[in-house]
Parts: sequence; structure tokens; C-alpha cells
Amino acid sequence: MTLELVQVNFKARDDSALGRFWAQALGWSMSSEGPGVTNLEPAGFDWPDPSAVCVDLVRVPDPESVKYRVHIELATTSDAHQAELVGRLEELGATHADVGGDGMPWTVMRDPEGNMFSVLEPRELYRDTGPVAAVVVACADPREMARFWGGAIDWTVHRLTDDGALLRSAKGVGPYLEFRRTSDDDVVWNRIHLDVMSDPVEDQAREVARLEGLGATRADVGQGDVSWVVMADPAGNEFCVLGRG
Repeated sequence: MTLELVQVNFKARDDSALGRFWAQALGWSMSSEGPGVTNLEPAGFDWPDPSAVCVDLVRVPDPESVKYRVHIELATTSDAHQAELVGRLEELGATHADVGGDGMPWTVMRDPEGNMFSVLEPRELYRDTGPVAAVVVACADPREMARFWGGAIDWTVHRLTDDGALLRSAKGVGPYLEFRRTSDDDVVWNRIHLDVMSDPVEDQAREVARLEGLGATRADVGQGDVSWVVMADPAGNEFCVLGRG
């Protein structure tokens, strides 16, 4: 079992501008591997490492406005920290999102390009995750997602019910991966998706075959001849298996 969840990938109209927002929001370093691609990771981070799931932003001509399945949730350590973080994010260009949840202790916001995310109230579960508490994926069947992703990346399942599943690296570090049940199970184009990578990277083809055995399928999103393989999990969520490139 050699696959690691290494990053969350955002499609962006302006990868540099959105990258600056998220770098400041997370307190991470910002770099670029080429035009139209911005990379974010903790300062001094030796990629890949399960202690953090990094962020890649890739420029596309016009990201569609749809109901996205994937979002991130930010951790806070106190009520004061939550209030300070929300205020700082507003100054950076984030706005509050009206999702009809008056009275909830977390704050739902949108980044400058409209991607929704949450700033959580302090929770003991997320005290050691770093700034990203969880990557959340909406789905119709959390149990099926836990089966597939638990087998795909060999993460430990910490909670499993009909309404949700919570997974984390078997090393007990980094953010959680959460699958949250929703009644909207239509397959949509995801502006945010997960990237995984084999270790060693030369095992990419073997890992792709193993994922197909778990129920994943190959996906054609117009990627052309690239070093990564685009796939979809059993619920239709796109993800990429990175290669050397």
C-alpha cells in the first residue's frame, strides 16, 4: 500500500491571487512550479508528509459556478482565535456565506473566488491537525466512501455512521478526511479535488490498477498527455494519481 493523500487541488481564475489569500489564511509558504500553478505548504515542509495536506492552485479559463462537493474546514484553538481568524480573513477578501444555519458555532465563508469553507469553533478533535482541520466531501453513502478511500490510502477510520465517516492518516497526524452525507448525489464537475501519489512514484501504474480494483474508474477531463492519471471514485468524485513530471 503506497498511496498518500498529498494535496487538495483548487481550480482558479487567478492562481497567484487566490494562492496569496490561502497562504496568508493558513500561514503557509507560497511557490510556483510554472506559469498558472501555485503551490502552498507549511514553511520548511518536506513534501510529501502526512503531517499536512498541501494546496495546489491551477489556473483555468473560467471555473464553473456549481454546487461543489469538496470544501476545507479550518481549526481554531479558542473562541478568541476563531474571532481573530474570521476578522483577518475578511480583511484578506473573504465574505460570509448564507447557508441558513443561524446559531451554529462555526462560521461559513467564501474565499475571493467564491469557494466555500468553514472556520470551526475550537474542538478537541482538531487540536493537533494544523490550520486545516478537515477536508470534507459531500456524498450519498459515507460507508461506501470510507470503504474505498480507507482502502485507497490506508487511512484509519475514526468514525463511521450512515451520516458520516471520518478518516485520518494511520500515523495520527495532519487533517482529517470527512465524508458527509447529503441528499444531493448528482455528479458535478468539482472545482476542488484530491491528489494522491504513490511512494515510490514509479509505482503509479500499479496503484492505478489497484484503485480500479477498488471501484475507481479513469476519467477524461481533457487533460491530454500528462504525467498524472485522472480518476473518479465510486461516487463520481474526480481525483488525480500524480506521477513524476
